[in-house]
Amino acid sequence: MIEKILIVGRGSIGLRHLQLARGYFPNAEIKVLTHRLDGEVSEYSDGHFTKIEEALQFLPQIAVIANPATLHLEIAQKLVEIGTHIIIEKPLSTRISGIDKLIETIRRVDKVVLVGYNLRFDSSLQELRRLVHAGRIGKALSVRSEVGQYLPSWRSGSDYRYGVSAKKSLGGGVLFELSHEIDYLRWIFGDFVWVKATLSRQSSLEIDVEDTAHLTFGFMPNRDQTQLIGTLNLDFIRHDNIRLCTVIGENGSLRWDGIRGEVSVFMRGSKEWVTIYERSTAITQTYADEWQYFLQNIQGIESPAASIEDGKKVIELILAARHSSKSGAQVEINDSYITDGD
Repeated sequence: MIEKILIVGRGSIGLRHLQLARGYFPNAEIKVLTHRLDGEVSEYSDGHFTKIEEALQFLPQIAVIANPATLHLEIAQKLVEIGTHIIIEKPLSTRISGIDKLIETIRRVDKVVLVGYNLRFDSSLQELRRLVHAGRIGKALSVRSEVGQYLPSWRSGSDYRYGVSAKKSLGGGVLFELSHEIDYLRWIFGDFVWVKATLSRQSSLEIDVEDTAHLTFGFMPNRDQTQLIGTLNLDFIRHDNIRLCTVIGENGSLRWDGIRGEVSVFMRGSKEWVTIYERSTAITQTYADEWQYFLQNIQGIESPAASIEDGKKVIELILAARHSSKSGAQVEINDSYITDGD
């Protein structure tokens, strides 16, 4: 019986989770941990904490961590130690140090901790994954992914200059903020082996992080020892909102349009793309589906969709990409060189 729930962070994502939590648990006591001292009580909540010590004394059974990524691990560690099940919004962290300790604690106390890569619950992306694994276009030979949106237009009514995305100290920049792409590419095609990256600030936006990233990477070799090569372009600067993934195969190509929620195919000998799947719900439904999956995990029905280990793999790739951009070299993905300073 869930009686106490904690939401960490009062930004747009935190408030979305707050509303969902209230819908699933109308009679639970739900508190919000926030640094904001404006005295305003969030709708759907039963009040606020401003100190982590107060939140820990509350003894929440469930928590959602949706504050800046630079603070995720510290709060997650403390909550897991008192026996809380957690959804940690993406990215898991901005550093490697502390992740293994959290993993060990999760295993010891046997609690559910899910990293909030909600795109895994998008039915159209799930269909792309199913078609790739089913061999609809034969062996995959190349994958090309891109996502971009003009940062000032992300959140209406707020000044982008003061948001998480714009500040290095809060875990901003396209690599961390748009890491959904890194997670789903690994989810569909397997582990990354190496990366070559160029990160830059191309625009005049008032930010202290990269607004553009170009990555090329190799996945784990196939059984025949051939290696799938992928590219990923991320940006905060384009005015045409876009989220695409194109998989080129031996017998044709598949294309996922994440904005429209469509999957299209172009088979060998065809003259045009044919849409073969359309998402029937709004993309926001993925958050509700994520919650349902999380609650099933707590009941022991499922294994986490995006585990802490999955979240760690994303951070490893990001830190390797940063290292590559600084050095100009292709970098292998492993723990031996990855440091928080990279």
